[in-house]
Amino acid sequence: MNTKRKIEIGKVYSAKVGGTFLPVRIDKSLGHGRYEGAALPGGKIVKVSTDALKGDGETVEQWQARRTPKERDLPTPVPATKAKKTKTVAKAKDKAKKERKPSGLDAAAQVLAEAGEPMNTADMVARMLEKGLWKTGGKTPAATIYAAIIREIAVKGSESRFRKTERGHFELTAAGKEAK
Repeated sequence: MNTKRKIEIGKVYSAKVGGTFLPVRIDKSLGHGRYEGAALPGGKIVKVSTDALKGDGETVEQWQARRTPKERDLPTPVPATKAKKTKTVAKAKDKAKKERKPSGLDAAAQVLAEAGEPMNTADMVARMLEKGLWKTGGKTPAATIYAAIIREIAVKGSESRFRKTERGHFELTAAGKEAK
């Protein structure tokens, strides 16, 4: 059964354009089941085939009426003064609730400052975990801290808190001692 669809010029159809369905107003027929139209709301000219069109078509006015929300559907605006109070109260609660623990690097710097001598990362991690300065669920926390220290040295250079003394051992620099 070969039934052809009647596509009307000037109506809006849902058309597959670039893998996405967009509303397209059909402007002219190019023949052999191909059409040229304007993708709405931007108006970019696109070419589509009959197979890419869905629906029975609607007028531009019907499409716009369906697209714009009615006043009763719009959310009621919150007064500006009330919104500011809510945000500041929420921020104050978040600050009171979140007392942050030091990062892995901060904890490593603290452990090195207390030790006063170069340490390897395995010993640093053991002390950090004993004292509850840092929590981790990783399988290789010493490697994590080692990589983080090396990265800080590479990025910050002379301003880094750490200095490598020998293979696998680190100590605090003057910048690291001052930061404490």
